[in-house]
Amino acid sequence: MVKLNKIYTRTGDAGTTGLGTGERVAKHDLRIAAYGTVDETNATIGLVRLHLGELEADRVVDEILGRIQNDLFDLGADLCVPDRGEALPYEPLHITEDQVDRLEREIDLLNAEMQPLKSFVLPGGSPASAYLHLSRTVSRRAERLMTELASDPAEPVSAAALKYINRVSDLLFVAGRYANGRGEGDVLWVPGANR
Repeated sequence: MVKLNKIYTRTGDAGTTGLGTGERVAKHDLRIAAYGTVDETNATIGLVRLHLGELEADRVVDEILGRIQNDLFDLGADLCVPDRGEALPYEPLHITEDQVDRLEREIDLLNAEMQPLKSFVLPGGSPASAYLHLSRTVSRRAERLMTELASDPAEPVSAAALKYINRVSDLLFVAGRYANGRGEGDVLWVPGANR
């Protein structure tokens, strides 16, 4: 269990931070950037939730987003403890395939109520939808950092973690449409409209 009695420790004053393994790395290390961007995703989802209303559709999206916010902390914990085969004095937390499967079911649930797209969607419509698209783009950045990290054999990232962040951005896209009146309020891209 996490226990935070003191917020500042001064251990990072020289530009390093600790991984869950105890290893010290630079604060600009790619692993830190990856889970820092997962944290940014979580913060933007918090903004989304402030803009959801009392409609049943909003409550459905809010419940899903609440679960995702908790899972994103799990993902950060997963990334903070790279599995390099070393024995640790505790059982590290990892993203599971069940968490990925749940996201897929939730994507299918939301998507089933909408018409198929005939164009790309521009971020906008309702405030909640616009923030969902912002969250989607931040989660895609987290995914790019995670895949870059995973491309280094010395920097393991679990397959489930990579799948999870990919599904999160998919879900945020679908939820953005769902928050726009189940896609009725989507702002569609018109190719070449301003030539």
